[in-house]
Amino acid sequence: MATAGAVGRGMRRGLAVVALGVSVVLLAACSAGSGGGATVEAIGSHTDPRMPAAVATQLQAVLANAVKLSGATGGVAGVWAPWAGTWTTATGTVSNEKGAPAVVADASFRIGSLTKPLSCTVLLDLAAAHKVGLEDEVSKYLPRMVGINGLRLGDLCRNTSGLGDYWASLTPQLVTNPTRPWEALELVNSAMGSSGATSAAAKWEYSNAGFVLLGMALQAATNTSWSQLYATYVTAPLGIADTTTYPSSGKLPSPTMSTYAPDRNVVTGALDCKVTDDESRLSPSALQQAGGIVSNLDDTASLAHAVAAGTLLRSKTDAAEQQKAAPMSASMPSWAGYGLGVEKMGPLIGHASAVPGTLTAAYSDPASGLTVVIMVNDSGPGANFARLAALQLASIGSKAPARAGQKAPNISLPWSASQLAQVLPHEAGCNAAKGALTNAGLKAIAAIQPSY
Repeated sequence: MATAGAVGRGMRRGLAVVALGVSVVLLAACSAGSGGGATVEAIGSHTDPRMPAAVATQLQAVLANAVKLSGATGGVAGVWAPWAGTWTTATGTVSNEKGAPAVVADASFRIGSLTKPLSCTVLLDLAAAHKVGLEDEVSKYLPRMVGINGLRLGDLCRNTSGLGDYWASLTPQLVTNPTRPWEALELVNSAMGSSGATSAAAKWEYSNAGFVLLGMALQAATNTSWSQLYATYVTAPLGIADTTTYPSSGKLPSPTMSTYAPDRNVVTGALDCKVTDDESRLSPSALQQAGGIVSNLDDTASLAHAVAAGTLLRSKTDAAEQQKAAPMSASMPSWAGYGLGVEKMGPLIGHASAVPGTLTAAYSDPASGLTVVIMVNDSGPGANFARLAALQLASIGSKAPARAGQKAPNISLPWSASQLAQVLPHEAGCNAAKGALTNAGLKAIAAIQPSY
């Protein structure tokens, strides 16, 4: 089994190692079951086939439009299509200061809720090693904690535990006072104040607090810190060096960008689009196992691809369990669902995120290897904006022509780039287009949640 080495950098160098067209998934099958510290099959090579110029121009326009609509000063994006080539880029400046330097493609950023698939990957690998069970009650590992009876580990990842969330009530404080430290128990207790714990039969309800509680339980079960759990089950197997839990100071590794968010009224939570807050030193304690990972473009692509292909899990059964998606709401498209810490958008697996100052989204198709990542440094529009921009990149990338010796896959996406182009302006937060969407399909796309 080959060592991954620098698989993050390998993503940008291309996925040309896939010699049989769209057979990336075969590599995944060879390396499945390698979680828990072993290395996984490398998916990149030292070659660097570039995306055809005409496709790259379309992709560049998506990123430029996302930066403009969001009010960001800059952003990064990438598309990896094994049969066609690779496109990575950065645009704009690192801050809103006059004369600020240009963004670079390897800038570090908060991946926010893309942390959730990784937290649930750790859970699945621990369960496969018989250290915990998906059906175990949280109280087994946190016996002195009150109010958690009936909550099960797997349901925390599925967002079906019935535990409420702290995000809506605390976001104004996070935006206006980003450096304020938070204790995990404080966050969970805040969520319990919004709705109590219920049985595993609870309806789907997005809960960042559930992932924080998951982190508390798994650390107690293993007597191991989360930074070490991530290293053991995620970053070491992938051989990536630029993905970490972020420092307590909130200062991200250089090179990076300043990050911004519209001010919020601390009482009502309402946006004040006339005031912009600097979120560059956002405390990681507010995010924890729900969103506390820092990465860069190449590493994020590798993470998204590994989650989709199941290479970090011990069996195909575990991968299928993680990707078994349930509907989030009747108002959303039938192709949008949620599994164990992952969003399933049509055939794509990944997640979108909005943490104060940063919008990020990354998705990958396990069958073809198509992988997309986008990040902008203003969180005003919310997670669905990043999600739709990423899906627009996927739509364009899926149609990239095959280079010599390769065969383009038939990727059936239940949306089009033109549909997403119509919806994005209506999801642009402070810069949102006036008027309502009238087409039912477009309204359903705009209704996709979760919002963080």
